[in-house]
Amino acid sequence: MPDNLDDIYDLIARRLRRGKVVPVLGAGVNLCERPVDTPWRRGGQFLPSGRELAQELAKDVPYPFPDGYDLARVAQFLAASEGHGPLYQELHDVFDADYPPTVLHTFLARLSQRTRVAGARECMVLLTTNFDNLLEQAFENIGEPFDVLTYIAEGRDRGFFRHTPFEGEPRVIRVPNEYTDLRLDERPVIAKIHGAVDRVGSNDSYVITEDHYIDYITRADVGSLFPVLLAAKLRTSHFIFLGYSLRDWNFRVMLYRLSGQQEGMTFKHWAMQYNPDPIDRVAWDERGVDILPVRVEDFVGAIEQRLDSGDPVPT
Repeated sequence: MPDNLDDIYDLIARRLRRGKVVPVLGAGVNLCERPVDTPWRRGGQFLPSGRELAQELAKDVPYPFPDGYDLARVAQFLAASEGHGPLYQELHDVFDADYPPTVLHTFLARLSQRTRVAGARECMVLLTTNFDNLLEQAFENIGEPFDVLTYIAEGRDRGFFRHTPFEGEPRVIRVPNEYTDLRLDERPVIAKIHGAVDRVGSNDSYVITEDHYIDYITRADVGSLFPVLLAAKLRTSHFIFLGYSLRDWNFRVMLYRLSGQQEGMTFKHWAMQYNPDPIDRVAWDERGVDILPVRVEDFVGAIEQRLDSGDPVPT
């Protein structure tokens, strides 16, 4: 764990200005700005954490085992008991609601706009394993154009990504090494690598059950599934992990794949994890990731202060 957070913040801000940092969002970011005594409820102001989503699904089944906080196991049980259709319906009901973007989502949208307007050689890439559309909402709120990549977990196109351009029709990327329709020199990309809710159509996709993760592990080699330009971006970027714990085995697999794309090149990576336990401290360190023991809100404030001391943020 770094000794001087000010030095780390300076480095991150400097690399962010150049578009060289890829934020990676997990379910823990849904706790950003939520008062500690405010429980999650359907139709409320805040999205659920992974544990809360598991408990909600376990309540609906009902789930008969004591590990009702384990999202992948609970989702597996629901799918096995009632089918993937009911599981998808429950997830759609949770995520098809007008949750407001958090301070983190708004910060990332403004940062993307700053990077693009400032003339960086490449626009930002943002990865998320969350199913919600808060990032997209934050971008739309400030008029920032973006493309979306969404992993397809079910159906005949399972195992591919769908590209939804800012202006254009969605299309499945069947030959990633030959796909050059992403324009990172013009627009940022939001990559939803575990699928997402589709609030305007019928293309919901969720990597959520144990079977989904097994299938994802065997299929989803980032380098072979992402378009070639995006894979190249990941090979030459820092990662900031927001809202993750290494206790989630599915996230460990994703981390291995992301870091494996860098082919021996050394890039510092960071994880925001307030009050991390000793196991996570060791595990992150073994993977070359520095833990920053701060809340996401505090990290956003520190980076914004450094960015604002330079060129102004576009509005």
